[in-house]
Formats: sequence, C-alpha cells, structure tokens
Amino acid sequence: MNASVRISVSSLRAHKRRFAGTFLAVLLGVAFLAGTLVMGDTLRASFDTMFGNATSGTDAVVRSAGTITTPGESQGVRQPVDTGLVAAVEKAPGVAAAEPDIQGAGQLVGANGKPIGGQGPPTLAGNWIDDPKLNSYQLAEGRAPSKSGEVVVNRGAAEKGDLKIGDTTTLRTPDPVKVTIVGLATFGGEDGMAQVTYTGMTRSDAEKYLTAKPGEAASILVRAGPGTGQQELVDALTPVLPKGVEAITGQELAEENTDMISGQFLSLFTTFLLVFSGVALLVATFSIHNTFAIVVAQRTRENALLRALGASRRQVTASTLVEASVVAVVASAAGLAGGIGIAAGLQALFPAIGFPFPEGDLVISGLSMILPLAVGIVVCLGSALLPAVRAGRTAPLAALRETAVDQSGASRTRAVVGTGLAALAIAVTLTGVIVSPSLWLAGSGAILALAAFVVLGPVASTTAVRVLGSPLDKLRGVTGGLARRNALRSPKRTAATASALMIGVAVVSLFTVFGASLKATMDQTVSRSFAGDVAVSTPSFGAGGSGLSPRLAPAIAERPEVDTAVGLGRGVAEVDGEGRALTVTDPVALERTFDLGNIKGSMGDLGDDGIAITGSEADKLGLKTGDTAQLAFTDGKKQTFTVRAVYGRSELAGDYVITRDAWAPHRTQDSDTLVAVTFKDGVSSADGKAAVEKVATAYGNPEVQTRDKYAQSSAGGIDMMLTLVYALLALAVLIALLGIANTLTLAVHERTRELGLLRAVGQTRAQLRAMVRWESVLVAAFGTVGGLALGGFLGWVLVKASDGASDSAFAFAMPPFQLTVVALVGVAAGALAGLRPARRAARLDVLRAIATE
Repeated sequence: MNASVRISVSSLRAHKRRFAGTFLAVLLGVAFLAGTLVMGDTLRASFDTMFGNATSGTDAVVRSAGTITTPGESQGVRQPVDTGLVAAVEKAPGVAAAEPDIQGAGQLVGANGKPIGGQGPPTLAGNWIDDPKLNSYQLAEGRAPSKSGEVVVNRGAAEKGDLKIGDTTTLRTPDPVKVTIVGLATFGGEDGMAQVTYTGMTRSDAEKYLTAKPGEAASILVRAGPGTGQQELVDALTPVLPKGVEAITGQELAEENTDMISGQFLSLFTTFLLVFSGVALLVATFSIHNTFAIVVAQRTRENALLRALGASRRQVTASTLVEASVVAVVASAAGLAGGIGIAAGLQALFPAIGFPFPEGDLVISGLSMILPLAVGIVVCLGSALLPAVRAGRTAPLAALRETAVDQSGASRTRAVVGTGLAALAIAVTLTGVIVSPSLWLAGSGAILALAAFVVLGPVASTTAVRVLGSPLDKLRGVTGGLARRNALRSPKRTAATASALMIGVAVVSLFTVFGASLKATMDQTVSRSFAGDVAVSTPSFGAGGSGLSPRLAPAIAERPEVDTAVGLGRGVAEVDGEGRALTVTDPVALERTFDLGNIKGSMGDLGDDGIAITGSEADKLGLKTGDTAQLAFTDGKKQTFTVRAVYGRSELAGDYVITRDAWAPHRTQDSDTLVAVTFKDGVSSADGKAAVEKVATAYGNPEVQTRDKYAQSSAGGIDMMLTLVYALLALAVLIALLGIANTLTLAVHERTRELGLLRAVGQTRAQLRAMVRWESVLVAAFGTVGGLALGGFLGWVLVKASDGASDSAFAFAMPPFQLTVVALVGVAAGALAGLRPARRAARLDVLRAIATE
C-alpha cells in the first residue's frame, strides 16, 4: 500500500493539470453547499437574536386560543381579544404593566407616490405602545405619536420611501389616511425586520382604522414585576382569563416568531438552495467520473507495466483511489473556505439588492463544515470508483498494445438496459400523470427518465454527433470533418462529457417550461373567468400590501363610463371543521363580471344567511341547493347558512361566496383584493381606464390595469423566480463547461503525436484550433439537445402532475423563444469551453509532438 501511495503522489505531482477540472468541480459544489448551510445557520441565529431582543421586555402574552387556517397557508387567523381584559390582567398577581396590542395591515406611500414594500413580506400597522419594555419597536429618532394623524415608522421603511420626520404621506388601511411622521423606530436593534414595514399610530387611530369596532386587540402584552418569572406570571394569569383566551410566555412568543420565519421562509429558502447544490454536485459527478475514466484509459500501458512488475489488482485500484482521495480532500477543504466566503458575500449582497437580513456575525457550526466536506469526498471517491476498478483489471499484456479500443458506445447490453429503463420511465410517468395523478409517481418516472438518458447516452451519441456534425463537412471542410470524427472516436467519453451539460440544460429547460406554463395558466384563468375591462388589484404574491378599500368599487360604479364594478374581499371560516377562504362580494355583480360556469340556483338570493359554493366543494360536502351548512367564524360565533347557488368555476371567484352583509358581523379589518370593472357599451378602453384611475387616486392610488396587463402582473413573481433559478443554475453549467474543457485538454494530451502529424502534413495552427473548438461545440450541442428534450419532457410531467393533484386547471406551454436562447447559450458555452484546449493544442511543437510516445 505504501508503494501505491508513493506512485499516486508522484503521479499527481507530475500531472497536476489533469485534475484541474476535477479540483474546480469539487471545490465549486462543496463551496455552494457549505455557503448555503452557513448562511442558513447565520440567518436563523440572527433572527433568534432579533426576536429575542424585540420581545425581551414582554413576559407574557394574552391572546385568543383558537385559529382558523385555510389550505395553503401556515399562519392561521386568530380571533381578537377584548381590551376590557386589560383591567383584569393588571390586577393579577405579579403583573407590573399590561398594554393592548392592536395589529393590522397598513401600507405607507413613499415620497414618489408609490407604495413601500408589499411584494412579499407584510406591511404592518398598529398602536404605538408607550411602555418601552413592552413595545417590540424602539424609538430611535423623534417622538411617539400623541394625537390623531401622527405616526412612527420603522427607519428602514422611511429610508426606502425617502421619508423623514415631519413629512406628511398616505397610509393605506386600506382606506387612505393622511399621516405625519413624528418618529423613526428600530426592531430588535435593526432598521426593520427584513422587508417588513411598520407604522405605529395612536390607540384611537388604530382602533378606528385597523379593527371592526373599538375595544378589540390582537393580544395583550404583559410585563412582570420584580421577582416574578415568566411561567409564574402565566400561571397567575390563566385563572382570570375567560374561556377561549390563553396566556403564553414571552419566550414562547419569541420562539413562535422565529419558527414562523425559520419554518416558512428560511426553510423554503435554504431547501431551494440545497436543491441547486445537489444539481451542481450531480453535474460535478459526471465531470469527475469522466476525468478519471480518461486518465485511467491514458495510463493503460503504465498500469499494465505495474501489473507485469508484480503489482496486484488491489494495489493498482488503490493507487487510483488514493489520487482521487487527495484531490477530494484538498478540493473539499478549499470548498469549505469558499463556502464561508460565499456566505459572507451573500450576507453583504442581499441588503445591497434591497433584501436586508438582520446583521450579525457568520455562524459556522460543525455540521455546516463536516457535511459538505463529507459530501465532497464521497462524491469524488464515488465518481472515481468505477475507473479505479477498471484500472485494477488492466491485464499485464496490455503493456504490449499501442492503444485501447473503446467499444463502450456499441454495447448491446447498454442499449437493452437503457431501452428497458426508458420504457419503465414512460410507463411510471404516464401512470403518475394520467391514470392515477401522483407527484410521487411522476417524480419517480422523471428520475428513471434521467437514468435512461445517461445509460443510452453512449449508444445515442454516435448517431446524434453524426447528425449534428453533418453540416460541418460543408461549412468547415476537412477541419469540420476531423472535429466530427474526433467526437465520434469515443462514444462513452462524448456521452459522459455531454451528460454533465445535459443535466444543467435539462433543469434550466424544466423551470423554463414550468414557468411558461404557470404564466399560460394565469392568462387562461383570467381570460376564461374575468369578463371585465380593467382590474384594480393588490400585489400579486406575498403577504404584503393593505388591500383595497371596500368603498372603492361603489365609487367606481358611480362613474358614467362604468357599467359594473365589483370588489372581491376575503374572509375565513370553518366549514365542516375545515378552514376555508370566503369570497366577500356582491354576488349579482360578480355573476355579471366573472364567468362562473353553470349556475344552479340564484346568486341574487344569498342575502345575509345564504352562501354560494362551487360544484366540487358541494360534492365533497354532499350539499345541494336548499341544504344548510354551519360556518364557524374567528369571533367564536357559529351561523347556519343556506346553500342558494352552486356554480361551476372557482378560479378567481373562490370556492365559497357570501355577501358583505353576511360577513359584516364577523369581519376584522375589511378590505378587497381585487376590483373588476366593466365599461358601458361605446366607452373606449382609454376613456374608461382614465375614469377609473381618477377615482382610484382618492383611495391611495392603487394600480389600474387592463385585463391583459392584470394577467401579466399576476404572473410577475414567476419571472423573479426564473431569474433566481437561472442565476443559481449558472453554477451547474459552469461546472459542466469545466468538464468539457478538462476532457478536451486531456484528449489533446492523449493525441499529442496525432496532432503533431496533422501539423507536419500541412494543417495550420488556425485549422487545429478550429478543429478542437468545433469538437467542443459538437459535444455541447449533443448535451444541449439532450437536455432540452429531457427538460421539456420533465416540464410536461410536472405540469400534468400538478394539474391532476390540484383543483386548478394547469395549461402546458413550450416557450420557443426562451428555449431557443437556452440552446444557443449551451452551444456558445461549448465554444467557450474549447478555447483554452484549442490554444494549447495549437502551441504544440511539431517535432516534439511527433516524437511523443
């Protein structure tokens, strides 16, 4: 074994360049994984500290015990508590102070007239709590609000909206309220909690604008007196609280807030990044395997001589694995350092692009270091294992041969196994998509399809390269023909090199197709359901924004240009024990503006005790027109409703519709999410839109969009997602290009004598460079075409599986322009990867190259 180690170390020293691509592939994959883990730990610790600081003076919280959670939402809606409880709480043993905490949605308008925030994180408003220990926000500049119309805002929101103390602006609650900024605040020592905005007003203003009626609050914050612990305080409060109201410790509140961030955003964010780390490492696996396979093939005579001199199979295999181990350990260790650098860079980058996270030192845990190191070593060793075993099987007589013959592409076994995997993949996928809709079955079929592509790669590469390279004979003459023959020389090598790029392109294509399908689905939904001319809407994604004033739709309807204006509000209730979202609206105007499909019963007869539901929900609950259903609201009240209409489509109208009169007794802060407007006959789109905009200006100036623009903006978050996906996948494509460049560099080394002979018989340096570059382009084209085919198929699978697994109808779309761009980028990247190997080949000394053994 010592001899094997010495041979391996000597080989590494002599051929450092051979492993440059492998080293970089491992380094980049490990760095991305380590950076993701370190950043996740840092953000969790920072939020822990921030929430701990913000709630450090709150020893207990009194709030409603029950919540109603609707499907697709992790945070439930909680019933408000009576502020009259403050007096009883203050009399409990150990209580030093108690304050009602009123919370609601309130969106500030910046100095430029545009709303601040709202594209994701919530925009909050509430009463400014005078007790500094109970207030999560600390006054940093100015003073607290003392009269109606005065507010304190968090410093981050003020900076973003170019607002300062003394400025007057508008606060959407959702009704527009003129406010004057008298103070700036921080949260837990930070200018704001990420992109959350906060506006603190007087208690009377908060009750007026944020609650359904005075005397209600989201919770009551309690501070303990000296010598009273948090749990002791909770135990003292519990007996004085009415049924349905609970007390929790301030520590539990901080943990809930942290879990809300960690469990929702941070977990999703880090999982998202870890998936791309996995893609990058998968791509790296192909590049690493290919490098070692080529190196072993080039050392056939060397390994055979070792066998002839007495080395055992185990020793030759161990020698190759030792080389892989050294590369793995060194590259993974360098990747850890790179990962810490990536985390530090992201920590600085996010605030620069308007996505501030809490400040804090990097948190580097043992797991964040050990896991990427172990993954890097395992990936590298696993990728080198088969080539190492192949090296150990080298026969001593191979030392007498000039070259080894690669017949791997023509393997009948490979063709049979690959075809079988492809058939199984199609069968499993179609079962999960059509027969029994299941994301798990569809996902399993997708994995099998990927395996089939990899196995069939060498079999298909010969035909694919011939077809893709056929124009080169005419376009580039002898140079093009030689490039095509070089790519055909080793089918397995070509396929392995292209597979890395194929996976990167496939994932890019998958998200491109899925994103285009989501956009087409939204466009289809709006076109099919929304018969109006313009829409006044809130942000299309996230929890931000304050909604639209319920008085906006009636004000628009009064305009002479307008035929119908209907506002869609949102409520929640439990139906048959399950939380459900309610659409609060004028049912008659809804029927005139939206296509509800086939309607049984009458939408005009709902009144204050009737409800309309979709046919699918009616079937689930076993209801029909005339039947009754009991709804339980967040205020604790239950009411029996009669089903007066069953309609067909739910896409924009929702599954349950009630009138505003029916919702009024149970509402909290009332708002609409959408106002749909239909113009009278003869009114032009421009005139009608201008009339609506004039009315909207008095209600906080929300955006007025045509139906097409509304469909586009509703899908706006998809473009943001795709931009992030493309940026992350650039790493995987970079690793794939390193693999192509490394393979060509090794191939140039392998063909040194052949290249020297070509130069000797008249090939120019420019022709030699072109030959190597075109070979790189052919390999990249093969990987790109395969990736587009696989990605398109997987995109179809994902769309169809999502369609079958949800109530919404998904539309499948193949965006030709975006996919053409992906194809061109893949081929151009191949040309880029071939530049360095081509230059190196052209620099070879002709006489030395011919003399090379």
